Amino acid sequence: MWETLITVASGGLGGLLRLAPEIMKGFDRKHERAHELAMMQIEIQIVEKRLEHEMRKVDAAMTMAEMDAISQAVKEQGQTARAAGKFVAAISALVRPLVTYWFVLMYSAVKIVSMAMAIQAGGDWKEVLVNSWTSDDMAMLVMVLSFWFVGRVYDRQSK
Repeated sequence: MWETLITVASGGLGGLLRLAPEIMKGFDRKHERAHELAMMQIEIQIVEKRLEHEMRKVDAAMTMAEMDAISQAVKEQGQTARAAGKFVAAISALVRPLVTYWFVLMYSAVKIVSMAMAIQAGGDWKEVLVNSWTSDDMAMLVMVLSFWFVGRVYDRQSK
């Protein structure tokens, strides 16, 4: 009887042991798929970084092309003005300063008129003066000052 039981148990254990390699292959496939997934994610990240780098290169090339076009336009404008004579060259040189003066005068006029209207409406002059200077006004001032003074520094450095 024990022999029969041992024979049956040996057959069952042998069958289970024959399934062990298949179970191990299943675990191995699972880990292999996880590894492949991780590798694919890394490859996707590498491709994304390459594309980002290429986009930056294209953006830099476009910026350089724009700067070259602006430089060429300014040179051509200067040559045209010189070829037209001293009078035209002088008028051409005065365009930017005159536009700036006109803009500053008009902007100041609007501010002065709006402050005068606020005072006439019963506002305290100190409060009107403080409230009339906003962050937008500061941005306009910085824009004009940087155009005339910071731009000149870059122009001198590039020569």
